Amino acid sequence: MKKVRLILGDQLNYRHSWYKAVDDNTTYLIMEMKQETGYVLHHAQKLIAFFAAMYNFATWLRRKGHRVIHFKINDPENRQSLIENITYVMNVCGATLFEYQLPDEYRLDQQLIQWCKHNAIDYKVYDTEHFLSRREQLAEFFGKRQPLMETFYRDMRRRYGILMAGDQPEEGRWNFDTDNRAAWKEQEPVPPALQQHHDYRTIWQEIEKAGIESFGQNKADNFPWPTGRRQSLIILDYFIQKLLPAFGKYQDAMHTQQRYFFHSRLSFAMNTKMLSPLEVIQKAEQAYRTGNAPVAAVEGFIRQILGWREYMRGLYWAHMPAFSQKNFFSHANPLPGWYWTGQTRMNCLHHCITQSLEDAYAHHIQRLMITGNFALLAGIDPAAVDAWYLGIYIDAIEWVEITNTRGMSQYADGGITGTKPYVSSAAYIHRMSNYCNKCHYNYKLKTGKQACPFNSLYWDFFDRHRSLLEKNPRIGMVYRTWDKMQPAAKAALLQQAATYQEQIEEL
Repeated sequence: MKKVRLILGDQLNYRHSWYKAVDDNTTYLIMEMKQETGYVLHHAQKLIAFFAAMYNFATWLRRKGHRVIHFKINDPENRQSLIENITYVMNVCGATLFEYQLPDEYRLDQQLIQWCKHNAIDYKVYDTEHFLSRREQLAEFFGKRQPLMETFYRDMRRRYGILMAGDQPEEGRWNFDTDNRAAWKEQEPVPPALQQHHDYRTIWQEIEKAGIESFGQNKADNFPWPTGRRQSLIILDYFIQKLLPAFGKYQDAMHTQQRYFFHSRLSFAMNTKMLSPLEVIQKAEQAYRTGNAPVAAVEGFIRQILGWREYMRGLYWAHMPAFSQKNFFSHANPLPGWYWTGQTRMNCLHHCITQSLEDAYAHHIQRLMITGNFALLAGIDPAAVDAWYLGIYIDAIEWVEITNTRGMSQYADGGITGTKPYVSSAAYIHRMSNYCNKCHYNYKLKTGKQACPFNSLYWDFFDRHRSLLEKNPRIGMVYRTWDKMQPAAKAALLQQAATYQEQIEEL
């Protein structure tokens, strides 16, 4: 029986059981498609990274003796559509069996389910052999209870015996988050980020030839991201040896002189499945057990993968497709144009957006408490925020992007992902960064031409959404403070916010 096996661009698992045996009757199908490059406007480096990673994976399969059809973006046989390409290849190969791995995006999952359902052909579905929990596991675990990441995380720790001393957590604590909130004051040297240097100008030329629109710097002649398993392992080993020991302490820090700090930059390699979460977790745990990294750093890192990453995926499959339409605050304002250029006088946003345009990267606090924070305070349509995050970051795939953006960052889900909106005034930004030092605006001022926009927008946000938020037990202090203000002070703050909303493109 001849069969075709589909490999999507984020299913590049070099250790999947599919590839253990070579079968001349099996053809593996890998595709670069305009269907996948055009549903949002993508960063140039994201396009290059996926195309290069797929090319490297196809090359690896061929070297192992497998039969591979790899549609490049400009191949004349390429129909640029998932279903049309599969149909074409099945006919060309004379295949009577179609096999695929569970997609991680709802829209692709539905496309494949519907195609298999309406075609008289045998098919079989496999697990990607990547995640540490099943799609349905989180929903099954909580049942009708309110999901809580910390509860799920502790269960995963027990299931896999990660950082456990018998049935208790190592050093008696499940969570060391309170130890991991230091601002960086240049007192501790940061090892240089490990840079890789790949020449992908040929791939970029093909992208341009195909007429695919993109934004951001392409860096095709000196591409810095890992696009194969060996390259990914090099980045992982460097992180474990050089960066992990200080990762926890400074994981929330921001600074104009540091783009990466002690962060791993492994998310693209993991989200394309070139690295497995378990091998990354085990290497981090080994660093703790050999005394090469403190427990607070290791636990904080493992929590991001074993806890948050798996939790986000579980929420995605529990709540899609309705999750993608949620807009708890009914926000509808357009995304300011400077999100695409970085040309704003707010130094924090200028720095984070410019860095993102140059590197297709920003760490989680830059995303949550700078770009996401402002978008929520300004009442930006969460669909526009989704599209921006999904396009600009190299690691953004919908299952992890939308839960973090529409959920945690924008609170558009009304509390499914997080227990409160993650917003702040300028005080938090000043405490965790040096962005305020040379800013056009004064982080101390709440009103006036030099007042930081975050300050008045913060109070305006809570005032206009009081009916939705005041009963939230985690927000009570905010409203008690607001209610103690003099009417004139409150009116001045709301007027300041209204002025900034009117002038948002000039901020």
